[in-house]
Amino acid sequence: MFQTLDDLSDEERLLVRIDVNSPVEDGAVQDNRRFERHAGTLRELADAGYSLGVLAHQGRPGRDTFVDLEQHAEILSEHLDREVGYVADTYGEAALEAIRDLDGGEVLLLENVRMIDEELADRSPEAHAESGFVEALAPEFDAYVNDAYSTAHRGHASIVGFPQVMDAYAGRVMEAEYEANSAIQQREFDGHVAMVLGGTKADDLIGVMERVDDTVDTFLMGGIVGELFLRAAGHDVGYDVEGTEFFDEQWDDQEETIGELLDSYGDRIRLPVDLAYEDGDDERAEVAVEGVEKETSFLDVGSDTVSEYEEVVADSEAVFVKGALGVFEDERFADGTVGVLEAIAGTDCFSVVGGGDTSRAVEMYGMDEGDFSHVSIAGGAYVRALTGESLVAIEALER
Repeated sequence: MFQTLDDLSDEERLLVRIDVNSPVEDGAVQDNRRFERHAGTLRELADAGYSLGVLAHQGRPGRDTFVDLEQHAEILSEHLDREVGYVADTYGEAALEAIRDLDGGEVLLLENVRMIDEELADRSPEAHAESGFVEALAPEFDAYVNDAYSTAHRGHASIVGFPQVMDAYAGRVMEAEYEANSAIQQREFDGHVAMVLGGTKADDLIGVMERVDDTVDTFLMGGIVGELFLRAAGHDVGYDVEGTEFFDEQWDDQEETIGELLDSYGDRIRLPVDLAYEDGDDERAEVAVEGVEKETSFLDVGSDTVSEYEEVVADSEAVFVKGALGVFEDERFADGTVGVLEAIAGTDCFSVVGGGDTSRAVEMYGMDEGDFSHVSIAGGAYVRALTGESLVAIEALER
């Protein structure tokens, strides 16, 4: 197991890796749950008198979201109720000078680590440890803290390089995310276990289903993936219509595997019995799956499906959510995702909600995070945790 903040010595200078990668709209960085979560770790450390140099990334080179971190420092300052300094440099002289000027309790955000070539280089952890980036920053700090669980599957320099040459610890977000997201692989449940599977990527969910076979009793399907399973079950849905490119390519890649899963899992896979679409008046309308002929895009599961899924949730000791059941960003088509989440929140079952944007529905529709055991801010790392795949950041911390 890795070391945590509880194992830290006093009065140290810490290099902290967080993940506040965020949407950018018209050049403005959007505040989100990641800032709030990581602010908790930073606040704890700053209040204890640690001097904090903070590493983070934003976007990827060539994309509109690839911007500097000046706005991120301002947003973090608001969450921390203290000034977060910012320097437009990662490990050059300007950064090193600002780091050396840090006093106890002060927080300094360094520049976007993806603005340096060494961060994304395809190298082993040992090679990353020998990069100029790591060799310049490591001597300036007493220890390294990785709080960026949502990047735990990335073998980048700021994730795997520093633990090679420094004492390394997991931050509170890393610790909580790892414990909750690994529960399906590491905990034993005496009662019924359900998993809600939706979203857009069939290959992700197929891998999850195969790896949690011994733990999960019932899979509740929705989203684009649910339609693909309905197609395999013989219904006239699950293919592209004008304006969509979600289904046909995935069907070509996954048809055989989906069919095999339906045959082998039988009644353990629950498919939608009705679907929702936008009618000619731009209103939500629903149609039964049985006998339907797809002529337009389906954007959510229907109310009968939600009722059936709610009954499964009510009888479950644990429920894991990966992916949305519909286009919940549009209030007309949020009934499936929100209905099932509210059903989970109304029970005392062990529950983990994750999968990229899915957890946003909790905040967007005014649900209380405290009603769930854990709401994950991770995407790819969450999928890997569900399937039991190793995470390079966790391996680095354990070493």
